[in-house]
Amino acid sequence: MIFPIGDDDSQVDLAPVVTVAIVALNVLVFLYQMTLPAASLQQFMLAYSTIPREISTGRDLPPTIPVPVYVTLLTAMFMHGGLMHILGNMVYLWVFGNNIEGALGHVRYLSFYLACGVLAGLTHVTLNPSSTIPSLGASGAISGVLGAYLVMFPKGRVKILVGRMITETSAWVALGGWIALQLLSVALSPRNQGGGGVAFWAHIGGFFAGMILGPVMRRR
Repeated sequence: MIFPIGDDDSQVDLAPVVTVAIVALNVLVFLYQMTLPAASLQQFMLAYSTIPREISTGRDLPPTIPVPVYVTLLTAMFMHGGLMHILGNMVYLWVFGNNIEGALGHVRYLSFYLACGVLAGLTHVTLNPSSTIPSLGASGAISGVLGAYLVMFPKGRVKILVGRMITETSAWVALGGWIALQLLSVALSPRNQGGGGVAFWAHIGGFFAGMILGPVMRRR
């Protein structure tokens, strides 16, 4: 198991207030989910997750919500399916998000994060238009952060946990390896796009969206 635990923050000149706020909101939503009875939790997750068939047809499947179905591309970003799901996502966001927030500025970073999440969701929908399996989690938006980090801080040093050993490597190795793993997962299991598995295409879409949008939105 390879897991990032830190990076070089020497170039960060802004307090990561938006990153902290995003982490806090995700945690609050998760805690709210944990207070719901099993039946209510299932209804909540079905209602506010991204369901490809709803997005591709524009028609809400039961249980319906009082907003357009397209809003679920945003709401799904702040929901998670379990403790390890949210823990893994928030660690990645905490390690890499502050650098991108510092490079873009607070307002543009928030716009960037939400745009990457939406584009990641649309990538998943485009490749699975008839699926009724809910997709949720911040990983699409966070993939955008990783993509931006790779092109904006390619020589940045990243501390990673490999098994029980901590070592240091470049962003090219850590994040290049991460996206290579996503592409390999799609190649080996092209139909495992969601549900009990992982929405790999959402990760890939978000990552390449971040690679493009990050440098474009970078503050001078």
